[in-house]
Amino acid sequence: MLNVAQLTPAWSRTSSIGEERNALPFPDPWLLIAVLLLLALGLLMVTSASMPMADRQTGQPFYFLIRQGAFVLIGLIAGGLAFQIPTVRWREISPLLLLAALGMLILVLIPGIGREVNGSLRWIGVGPINIQVSELAKLFALIYVAGYLQRRGEQLRTTDFQTSALALFRPMAILGVLAVLLLLEPDFGSVVVLMAAAMGMVFLAGVNLWQFGALLIGTSAIMAMLIASSPYRRARALNFLNPWDDPFGKGFQLVQSLIAIGRGEWIGVGLGESVQKLFYLPEAHTDFLFAVLAEELGLVGILTVMALFMILVWRAFAIGQRAEQLGMKFSAWLAYGVGLWFGIQSLFNMGVNMGVLPTKGLTLPFMSYGGSSVVVMCIAMALLLRIDVESRAGGQEG
Repeated sequence: MLNVAQLTPAWSRTSSIGEERNALPFPDPWLLIAVLLLLALGLLMVTSASMPMADRQTGQPFYFLIRQGAFVLIGLIAGGLAFQIPTVRWREISPLLLLAALGMLILVLIPGIGREVNGSLRWIGVGPINIQVSELAKLFALIYVAGYLQRRGEQLRTTDFQTSALALFRPMAILGVLAVLLLLEPDFGSVVVLMAAAMGMVFLAGVNLWQFGALLIGTSAIMAMLIASSPYRRARALNFLNPWDDPFGKGFQLVQSLIAIGRGEWIGVGLGESVQKLFYLPEAHTDFLFAVLAEELGLVGILTVMALFMILVWRAFAIGQRAEQLGMKFSAWLAYGVGLWFGIQSLFNMGVNMGVLPTKGLTLPFMSYGGSSVVVMCIAMALLLRIDVESRAGGQEG
């Protein structure tokens, strides 16, 4: 019998095999659905929370919706492009990304380059667009840490004290430089998130427990000193304990947030029916978007958002664990880092809104208004999805 395969040219058969080998599976549906729901819910809540302010400032009630919609579109495009890049390429350029992060954090402090908003130098102006460099710096720093752990992981886990201590000191020293630059903006919230995520990655990489304990104690002591040495940070750290002592002064923002959450009760007052967003709650469409969501959608809305973020963290750790089992160390540490970043920042934002944590000035990932945050988060999610498909396609980075 005639074998059709025998009539097929050898180069054609080789090409088909290569295409099959390079074919990547469909990305994790749990992650995709959770992220798309968060983006859609974020657009909805930004619209509701910002309409009174947009109408007063610009005369266009949907001004912030149009801008946020554009940011989401740019984020999805940027994420799509980032998804096409193999993880091995990110690993190769991780030192360059660290240098880029350092450069941006230095540039933003130079008068005439950095733009000051609400007393902070966190943005670099590119035409009509302000880029918040701390968001990119966090992503680049986590990519660098993942690359370092892949290269020096064995040294971290060795029983030799000098070798393991030096291996632990190097990335922490570099992150310390980044932290100093972030504090000069000032952006204490980003420092907390970055250091917590990086330390979580180091812990998961298998660093000696007593060394990690010493690092944790030392970092906590430095954070406490930074808070105590700044009257502004000290007031923020203490004010959340009892904001009702000064409800029309230092405690005003948190008091209005708690009122909003309390009004929501079980099912909320209804979409668009928030009272606190009517110039009572400052930053209603950015840092305190969660409070408006709680007021309009109630406990049901709160639990829904929490569940979506729990899915993100769960899938990130599941992807990281699979990559680690396949020997894809860089991909594993990066997946853990992205999951920790999403989880820690969302936890801090929701905790601040509910009065459980001091005010940090952190956005709610994928939901709060802000172009830099949304675009960078979409890129980070694309990297996580790339790790997912590569690990399911045969366990080869790149």
